Amino acid sequence: FFDINRHTHRNNYGNMSTSKSINLVAGKALRETGAALKKQGGVEFFTRHRPVMQFYGAKPFTTNDTFIAPSASVIGKVTNWDQSSIWYGAVVRADSEHSIEVGFTSNVQDGAVVTTLPESATLETGFPPKTYIGHYVSVGAGSVLVSCRIDDLVWIGDKCTILEGSLVESNTILEPGSVVLPFTRIPSGQKWGGNPAKYISDLSAEEKGSIKGKAEKIFEQAWEHLREFLPVGNTYLHLEDLEREGVEAIQG
Repeated sequence: FFDINRHTHRNNYGNMSTSKSINLVAGKALRETGAALKKQGGVEFFTRHRPVMQFYGAKPFTTNDTFIAPSASVIGKVTNWDQSSIWYGAVVRADSEHSIEVGFTSNVQDGAVVTTLPESATLETGFPPKTYIGHYVSVGAGSVLVSCRIDDLVWIGDKCTILEGSLVESNTILEPGSVVLPFTRIPSGQKWGGNPAKYISDLSAEEKGSIKGKAEKIFEQAWEHLREFLPVGNTYLHLEDLEREGVEAIQG
């Protein structure tokens, strides 16, 4: 016999699991339809990149002295602490249930990617697969960090890869191009490098001091960029060009 209660329960479950997707698809369809109609009317569009983007209700947290470059992307459950900076073309993407944290006076340099494992993923260690970047950490240009923990005072060279479950302890330097394999622990006070990354030497007192100095220097540069960057972005440049051409323009 047909069980109407079970059938209704199954339908409700399905509706709940797909409601977000339906809203996204419907919203996109409406936006594209409106854009198509306006284009047919001869309206010229200029676009605005959103450096900070909410995802499924999770909005990145930033402070007044956090610098996020206009071409960077900070998405979802991300916390950017004071004096942190996300540079040009960098992506900090927390679009799963796992968070990302960028600590005080830490930086994610040009073209680097910081993300997490998918929502359903788990780590062998039992810890949640979030990404944590401590204080005074410099993440070099083009580097990739996935669901790892970086303690305070770490200098990550350009184009490094640090994979899930890895732990990089404080006062550590990674040479450019290093690849830290999953679930690797790098002890405090050491320099590592290579693919896969291996121990090279202990850090001198001077090398340890340079880690904080580098992070502070990058913040000084970020502060200069922050003062130059208008809160409304730089789309006004394209808009002014269109207006000089006598073209009606609308922000898309």
